[in-house]
Amino acid sequence: MNKPEYKVSSHQTRLHPEPGLREIIAEIRDEAASFVDTRIRMVKAELRESLGAIKFGVPLGVIALGLFATAGLLFTSAAVALVASAFAGSPYAWIFASLIVGVAWILLGAAAAYFAAMQFRGRFPKRTLEVLKADKAWLQKEARSQL
Repeated sequence: MNKPEYKVSSHQTRLHPEPGLREIIAEIRDEAASFVDTRIRMVKAELRESLGAIKFGVPLGVIALGLFATAGLLFTSAAVALVASAFAGSPYAWIFASLIVGVAWILLGAAAAYFAAMQFRGRFPKRTLEVLKADKAWLQKEARSQL
């Protein structure tokens, strides 16, 4: 086993071992692994927090799609009734009713879609991005100070 070399500085009274290239590389590797591991754990934690909003937003999105599909069926039935009324002398009351209900379904579907979209908006891990931006700024500052 090799003994570490010691260097005595004229300004200091204690001994300092000189780290070798392997030790420096191992330390950098360990620091980088720790850095990446910490960031991955942060992203996972924030995604777990957002899971509740996703569980609420997905059903609202499904409801919105269902309401839009219903509105499409109602407008189709209204168009069919309009064409049928051109050939028959029946009153138009049920056509207007179909149009009113179709508009109501569109409005309800739009409201559900809006609330579903609001559940997904801004759900990307914000704290992790802020920490990564701060890390980037710190690394740039350190790189500049080493030049």
